[in-house]
Amino acid sequence: MTNPTRLLIGGKWEDAQSGKTFTTINPATEEVLAEVAEADAPDVDRAVRAARRAFADTAWSRMAARERAKLLWKVGDLIVKNADELAKLETQDNGKPIFESRYVDIPAAAETFYYYAGWCTKIEGTTIPVPGDFFNYTLREPYGVCGIITPWNFPLLMVAWKVAPALACGNTVVVKVAEETPLSGLWLGQLCQEAGLPDGVVNLVPGFGETAGRALVAHPAVDKISFTGSTAVGKEIMRTAADTLKKVSLELGGKSPNIVFADADLDAAAKGAFNGIFYGKGEVCAAGSRLLVERGAHDALLDRLVDRAKKLEPGDPLNPKTRLGALVSKAQLERVLGYIEAGVREGARPVLAGGRAAGRGYFVRPAIFDQVAPGMTIAQEEIFGPVLSILPYDDVDDAVRIANDTVYGLAGAVWSGDPERAKAVARRLRTGQVDINGGGFNFMAPFGGYKQSGLGRELGRYGLEEFLETKSLQL
Repeated sequence: MTNPTRLLIGGKWEDAQSGKTFTTINPATEEVLAEVAEADAPDVDRAVRAARRAFADTAWSRMAARERAKLLWKVGDLIVKNADELAKLETQDNGKPIFESRYVDIPAAAETFYYYAGWCTKIEGTTIPVPGDFFNYTLREPYGVCGIITPWNFPLLMVAWKVAPALACGNTVVVKVAEETPLSGLWLGQLCQEAGLPDGVVNLVPGFGETAGRALVAHPAVDKISFTGSTAVGKEIMRTAADTLKKVSLELGGKSPNIVFADADLDAAAKGAFNGIFYGKGEVCAAGSRLLVERGAHDALLDRLVDRAKKLEPGDPLNPKTRLGALVSKAQLERVLGYIEAGVREGARPVLAGGRAAGRGYFVRPAIFDQVAPGMTIAQEEIFGPVLSILPYDDVDDAVRIANDTVYGLAGAVWSGDPERAKAVARRLRTGQVDINGGGFNFMAPFGGYKQSGLGRELGRYGLEEFLETKSLQL
């Protein structure tokens, strides 16, 4: 199969109405990967109208749930069948190591479609014992047309997280894939066609947030927006969506605390802290970018962590042995380097200096700052790169106070030899999910944030709620 680079609207691959294209770059080589059609407001309008027609057509919205399930399962099968090619494409477009693409991201995208295929036949209403001689029951119904805007850090997986539950509920979708990494999302559109989804059920409009994204959010025929990205853009989406009062769910930024007590298994905690910030080059919304360490364990944990991190060398993302790839773009490279400079300027102690690696590509070496004060820029703002801030603390209350002292509340972790204390601290964290002693992440559980980390939840049964209306009937 050849990867598409045009818009998918109503089952047809088309050029943008303006004829414009944009370039997607391989961040490891700085070479052009492809020229991609650039959608603008007229293209978004055509895609929304196609999605609206497909929703009105009983071939999809009234399709038997078991038939929708078969189609979603087939999409999962096709992702598995094309996993090698998708992984290579994802790595070339994003810069992440092929190990992550091939053995984590692409399989997880397939599993997401399998999982929500199973939910198609299990979307149920309730009966309510209302007073009088009446029968009251509820129906769960799709919104209609869902606008989906995805980020560049997990290009295929984030599309799967949103498209699979939206389709399972009977919605149709218009997807604005990230302009930095559009290629694997566009390929998914081709796989949806191959699986047999009716024309117009899945539409793809690659383009820029300021044009295609804004047009999608503002369109009066879009019933729901699901967005993953920065908090600043999430706020703008809320403001724009208010004009049409469309439903909005947002998965936004994070500055997640990783709390280590002195009685923790420090080897396990060091490994967890290492993976928490350096997996995915740190370009992960839930990255454990703040490591809070009880003073009694500080030196021992830091030694273990530095031992691991100083061996982590940026390398060719297509090499199966590489574990630190290239940042996604020149702009992101400059952003991360700016934060490293801010850490030095504000007085944090650089244990590993970071900095740009020599040669071509947007490669940054791991940076670890010690003795970071809670109010420093690198402890408050989302960096989205391989930069770790270490903040010592004195006691439980101090740890919880520091952990909660940001505008974000996406994720967190607690490491302690006392499981009851770990659970008690986890309950006090104002975050959407907490990993206790390496419990990890599961896509069958809800994912989302408190405070300025977003609205709503993705994944698990909670992910379905974001794509369903509730109707009450009484007779």
